[in-house]
Amino acid sequence: MDHPLIDLINARIKEAEAEGAFENLPGAGKPLPRVDDPQNVLLDRLVKENGAVPEFVSLSRSLADLRKELADTGDRTARHKILKEMSLLEARIDLARKAYRRGRD
Repeated sequence: MDHPLIDLINARIKEAEAEGAFENLPGAGKPLPRVDDPQNVLLDRLVKENGAVPEFVSLSRSLADLRKELADTGDRTARHKILKEMSLLEARIDLARKAYRRGRD
């Protein structure tokens, strides 16, 4: 079954063609740019344009912050807590990297 709006869409395209809306467009007659992942090209572009990063990247940034905090902390109890958080974060980073690679293959 066709989408309920397919007739309207086709009518609008025909009107635009009749009005010459598709003539002399930039890039006309040139091949489309090559993409690595055609199924997710729109999603990838939206993610990139909005400054999003893979989970392992944001987790790595948090780990770097914890390392700075550890370097500035002299209290043994606080250092122990930070080291524990760092260990858990490193495990999460490893899992996120593996998931990212699986998603890209």
